[in-house]
Amino acid sequence: MANFNKVIVAGNLTRDPELRVTPQGLSICKLGLAVNRNYKTANGEEQEETTFIDVDAFGKPAEIISKYMGKGRPILVEGRLKTDSWTNQAGEKRSKLKVVLENFQFLGGRGEDSSRSGYDSAPAADSSAASTPGDYESKDIDEDIPF
Repeated sequence: MANFNKVIVAGNLTRDPELRVTPQGLSICKLGLAVNRNYKTANGEEQEETTFIDVDAFGKPAEIISKYMGKGRPILVEGRLKTDSWTNQAGEKRSKLKVVLENFQFLGGRGEDSSRSGYDSAPAADSSAASTPGDYESKDIDEDIPF
């Protein structure tokens, strides 16, 4: 049986990103994302539903997000679902579903008011993209790839 675990969500950060670095030097950034859904009920009343999602980013994407993003800023996140399980102090088993970031895209224009300095100069690319166009030229590219 085939397995597929992919999530794409766009929303606003609920808090400033929390960056920490492990003793081994791995950057980890924790984000809170609010995703809104607007809909009409059967009797025509407009409703808004908000879903709160925890996101973990690792490595260079974690560093970029923590540098350029702040509470309220819009972002598109592509990743995979992961369940964290633990036992609380009362001995009860708990679990939480979150997203592990694989790619991202900053959303919004440069002219918008930004609460974090440096946002206007942030790179507008996902985490898998090279930082400059020249970076693609310096990598070995296999010409036999069929796409």
